[in-house]
Amino acid sequence: MGSLILVLLFIIKIVWWIVLAHVIMSWLIGFNVLNRNQPIVWNIWSGLNRVLEPIYGPIRRVLPDMGGLDLSPLVLIVILYALQTILVRNAVFFY
Repeated sequence: MGSLILVLLFIIKIVWWIVLAHVIMSWLIGFNVLNRNQPIVWNIWSGLNRVLEPIYGPIRRVLPDMGGLDLSPLVLIVILYALQTILVRNAVFFY
């Protein structure tokens, strides 16, 4: 059971880094540091969107409309942190 918890914690950490990369890249695109017309930037941006949109979609449907502000990455980070905390606290009982 401990191995399963470690694998789940690893997956949570990977998703956390992907979300962080997506948020930073969206800021860089928003401030015109990166240009989406460049092929490498477009490939990375579209890849991150394809990976994260199935996760952001249900969160966006639950959140109220905030205009141009997208809080779904923040909500996802909070959910990932809560899952990580739950797994770590419950892992103590298995050892």
